[in-house]
Amino acid sequence: MKKHKVKIQCAGKMIPLIILKPSHPKEKGPGLLWIHGGGYVTGMAAMVYISRAKNLVDKYGVTVISPEYRLAKEAPYPYPLLDCYDALLYMKNHAEELGIRDDQIMVGGESAGGGLCAALCLYARDTKQVNIACQFPLYPMLDDRETESSKDNPDPVWNTQRNQNAWSQYLRNIQVDIPSYAVPARETDYSNLPPAYTFVSDSEPFYHETMTYINNLKDAGIEASMDIYPNESHAFDMLKPWKKVSRQAIQKFEEKFDYALQHYFKKQ
Repeated sequence: MKKHKVKIQCAGKMIPLIILKPSHPKEKGPGLLWIHGGGYVTGMAAMVYISRAKNLVDKYGVTVISPEYRLAKEAPYPYPLLDCYDALLYMKNHAEELGIRDDQIMVGGESAGGGLCAALCLYARDTKQVNIACQFPLYPMLDDRETESSKDNPDPVWNTQRNQNAWSQYLRNIQVDIPSYAVPARETDYSNLPPAYTFVSDSEPFYHETMTYINNLKDAGIEASMDIYPNESHAFDMLKPWKKVSRQAIQKFEEKFDYALQHYFKKQ
């Protein structure tokens, strides 16, 4: 795997991108924008090295880009979304030099990165500047409102109090109605979105909002599926990759990604 960094102009600020490329690319491959988690308030682009995206680089010939989007303490919504969107446009506009097939630009991320992934799919659909072939919003942070699983949840990694505080930071500059680009669970039209795969534990705060998102996509005629792992904490695959359940989740994710490579294309 080869790695390097570039900086791009994003909504008035230079934003670093980590770019991971296959060691020995034989031809153009898919491009994957991978967005780190951290509840919109913490985290860093370098989390890509412990993410599901890293193994895809040499295994499937994927070029992965991880943006160092601004966090909510510095710049709340819409800046994290706009930073990620500009990184997505960079992938499209520089596909040739990056060695990316422009008909297989995909988006994924974990936790808040999964939420930004879903928001990015909505935003890209509506702006019509770039077409996303597939989305992988893993255990995504999608809803600022309480759900059955996010209410009174003592998850050791991401509990109810942390969730409420994080949303408060991210949405603090919104004065009127909260848009679905900020909170994807508030969207009412799920048509024409990319196919999706995700997984989540049934014990963590984002279980119900993840399930609702997948069901909404399916109801709109979008190919979407999820796997549910019982009694695990938030981000269990990243924090405890040695566990049997984590290995199962990782294997299933890579199988679904391989399926996407064979079946999901979207011309620009």
